[in-house]
Amino acid sequence: MSISNTQALAAHGPVIPVIVIQRLEDAVPLAQALVAGGVRVLEVTLRTPVALQAMEAMARAVPEAIVGAGTLRTAADVQAAKNAGCQFGVSPGFTEAIGAACQQHGLPLLPGVSTASEVMQANAAGYSFLKLFPAVAVGGVNLLKALGGPFPDVAFCPTGGISLETAPQFLSLPNVKVCGGSWLTPQDAVDAGDWARITRLAAEAAALRA
Repeated sequence: MSISNTQALAAHGPVIPVIVIQRLEDAVPLAQALVAGGVRVLEVTLRTPVALQAMEAMARAVPEAIVGAGTLRTAADVQAAKNAGCQFGVSPGFTEAIGAACQQHGLPLLPGVSTASEVMQANAAGYSFLKLFPAVAVGGVNLLKALGGPFPDVAFCPTGGISLETAPQFLSLPNVKVCGGSWLTPQDAVDAGDWARITRLAAEAAALRA
């Protein structure tokens, strides 16, 4: 399954899991467990040595999943993510170089912002769907409400510090299309190979509605 822009990601459910893969052998069963629970958009962060291999394995073995690369920081990261079969990219912040690299490689980008100035910079580069990061640390729901005034045409994916309990507060906001969360893939469940638990967490997340 392919997407043409990051706004299309929101159509596949209210939560995008933020995934850190420590062991390559966990990648495919983890992706399968999430998809089984109704979560198809998977953001795998570039924070571990096996991350790119994990993305490639997921994209190849679980075609129902829409695999994206998180923590894009350089043009080389963008190239590597595209080569691994990723269908979108997510960056913790935004630079013109990241935007240009994603356009060059045809990789839809969800750029990160945390201030009004950064929203304006990303906006000026043509982005109107942005990741608010780290969401809770920079103001959470109150900041998103405030940003809705001067930026009525901008939508957000808040990520960072959100839980199953607080996600509905974010999803109820008119300028929030989807939120990111790491609670869907707790490390202890992954380490234990408890894929049934992850499928249950995914199903809970998929059922969240504003």
